[in-house]
Amino acid sequence: MRQLTITATLLFFCATLMFAQKKSYAVYSIAFYNLENLFDTVDDPDNPGDDEFLPESAYNWTQDKYEKKQANMAKVLSRIGREYSPLGPAIIGVAEVENRAVLEDLVKQKEISDMNLKVIHEESPDWRGIDVGLLYNPDLFTLENYKAHPFVMPSRPDYRTRDHLLVSGWLAGEKIHVIVNHWPSRFGGKKSSILRETAAASVNMITDSIYAKEPEAKIIIMGDLNDDPNDKSVKKVLNAKKKQKDVKPQGLFNPMWNLYSQGVGSLAYQGKWSLFDQIIVSHELLGDNYSSLKYWRAEIFNNDFLIQKEGKNKGYPLRTFSGETFINGYSDHFPALIYLLKEIE
Repeated sequence: MRQLTITATLLFFCATLMFAQKKSYAVYSIAFYNLENLFDTVDDPDNPGDDEFLPESAYNWTQDKYEKKQANMAKVLSRIGREYSPLGPAIIGVAEVENRAVLEDLVKQKEISDMNLKVIHEESPDWRGIDVGLLYNPDLFTLENYKAHPFVMPSRPDYRTRDHLLVSGWLAGEKIHVIVNHWPSRFGGKKSSILRETAAASVNMITDSIYAKEPEAKIIIMGDLNDDPNDKSVKKVLNAKKKQKDVKPQGLFNPMWNLYSQGVGSLAYQGKWSLFDQIIVSHELLGDNYSSLKYWRAEIFNNDFLIQKEGKNKGYPLRTFSGETFINGYSDHFPALIYLLKEIE
């Protein structure tokens, strides 16, 4: 009955695309957004990483600023994916959140409260006190289970970073698995690449465990990978291909690679654009048989209101702060999203 209810909702609300064969397709959007330091204003004595986001800090992180940040994040989430999916994303992976409470505050914001988004979050051991999480629309996605998989590097057992969050459930009557990531940063330069390669290897272990039980599993890997599609961690270790035709069963396709080749980025630094925010799909989501869920297209959501209009960072994502000055922006990252199609019978 649950799936029938979801199907009925989609038939009424979802956008449909009419192809030459005059078939109709339900469109589902899935997104990822690095929220850039979504901290509350409360001092957590167990988390020294939140010290710079307190009222007495250099950022002077007050309740008023926190509420403006929350409203701005909700404004973005209320707009992504709507061009083809009027209900908005079924699933939204997020990064750089301090705790579950900030996500609970987010889903209550006026601009997205009607989506009735549910929160999935687990505390991670990250040294800055930031985690990944996932929001989902229960009218579109039915949660089965979730689990946080820690980053493990035997040569650096004390290194603390974000967990990989695996969420499994049902979309359009089909089982899918979503892995939300925020891989180690580039602090330390080229030497830091081994950290992201280790993170990629950890994700491979997660996908292998899924395939051991479900050989034809539909898997979506999303996150701020702190590497571009052609970097070793993504291209070699994760082995995410640029072209669909090169993807073998249980392999991965990275639709963000073509966008990157076209000069599209999700963040900029010192005059250079990078595409760290990626959504990667497994072989079973490829092909043109839309009787089951299939990948359709990808994009970076870089609408005009998210772009800085003046100053040295003109053209970059409009951030919350410029230095230590609050400019009431959004994030230093643009959201990434993909669309999936399924034929409506």
